[in-house]
Amino acid sequence: MHPFKRILLATMIVGAAACSQEEGNRTVATIQGVDIQQKEVDAYLRFKRVPAEDTARADRLQEDYLERKALAAAVVKSPYIEADLVAAEVEDFRLQMLMSRYFENYLNDVVNDQAVENYYNSHPEEFRVEKAAVAHILLRTSPTMSEAERKVKMAAAQEAFSKAKANEPFEKLAEQYSEDRISAKKGGNLGWIKQGAIDPAFSQQVFALKAGEISEPFVTPFGYHVVKKLEDTQVITVPFEQVKGDIRFKLRQLAKDEEMQRLLKSVAQEES
Repeated sequence: MHPFKRILLATMIVGAAACSQEEGNRTVATIQGVDIQQKEVDAYLRFKRVPAEDTARADRLQEDYLERKALAAAVVKSPYIEADLVAAEVEDFRLQMLMSRYFENYLNDVVNDQAVENYYNSHPEEFRVEKAAVAHILLRTSPTMSEAERKVKMAAAQEAFSKAKANEPFEKLAEQYSEDRISAKKGGNLGWIKQGAIDPAFSQQVFALKAGEISEPFVTPFGYHVVKKLEDTQVITVPFEQVKGDIRFKLRQLAKDEEMQRLLKSVAQEES
């Protein structure tokens, strides 16, 4: 032991000779007249996650813990310490830790793997997604464009639409007119699009079409579109593995809100 520690502990800590029948109530030291019981030290070691078989580390941490208790007893009434402020900080930390630990254990128990799976199985409609295969021609706009410039874009979109309705190949028209150059190289093909994952105006137009139909020009924040639906809408079920994390998060939030309300009501009932 460091010489300073020996002096400090010798002058402020008196080891207790007597043991009660319960090992946890054994007094391991007395600091300024206050008994430090074994169960307090054991709780500290559990907090530090010290394995039971690591006696060397346990002894070292116990020694450090008692030293800090002694130091705290020595300075608690010092003029350098604002006791009220320290007490407020400690209480704030205690409250945060108390609620954090409670809800950590409570939610792990309530929102377990079975609860998550049960929710998935009992709410199938939440995990069904519509998707559609589409191609488009896009004439881009921007907020800084003049009205005349917008009319030019709209006229080009209308021209492409008219040619498509006249049975000119949509792929060729996309290559010629579309300013979305990535999809234009693929004949305007955007692949499969999930409903709700795109701009609402675009989604509304796409999912209202039948396979092979072509929309009239319409506008979104990206510009003017002409869309061709390549295949009928399909409904897919999202696999459990893809959504179980989202379900767990949702259930934990709901369970936490409900439990907080229950706890607050229980306290209010006791106070009334």
